[in-house]
Amino acid sequence: MFNLSSTSAFSTKTELYEFLLKQTQALIGNEHDFIANTANLASLLWYSLPQINWVGFYRLKPEGLVLGPFQGKPACIRIPLGRGVCGTAIQQKRSLLIPNVHKFPGHITCDSESLSEIVLPLHVCDDLFLGVLDIDSPIENRFDEFDLQGLEKIIKLLTSPLKKLMSNP
Repeated sequence: MFNLSSTSAFSTKTELYEFLLKQTQALIGNEHDFIANTANLASLLWYSLPQINWVGFYRLKPEGLVLGPFQGKPACIRIPLGRGVCGTAIQQKRSLLIPNVHKFPGHITCDSESLSEIVLPLHVCDDLFLGVLDIDSPIENRFDEFDLQGLEKIIKLLTSPLKKLMSNP
């Protein structure tokens, strides 16, 4: 059984992510403002996910990733494409689940207490990516496939208002 310490109302990760999906839908609704939505989502995840020490978004710019809304200690402001977990995830256009960041080649240490990390690209359509969701934990092997699947559904909700805008110019 998964110990949710701060979110003790849930006995499984499945229940937690079902709750988070509903909360995300309620927060986002049809809001199109990316900064407002990512700020609210960072806060929701910060207060709901146990055993994490940082959650936030990096926005994709021509020069690389730039820090966006987050919760936790101050973070690296810029991450070059292909560097660190975030830069690698956006370059490879895929989610990365890293059990031990110290074994990841080129890991960028923003907080020495972080031991594991999960990063999900924010894909809108075709080759349009807005950035990444990055979550760190001071616990090795904190993230698993349940986290990945749950967070992927949340990211789809986050990007859905933008997908609607793109399909209806």
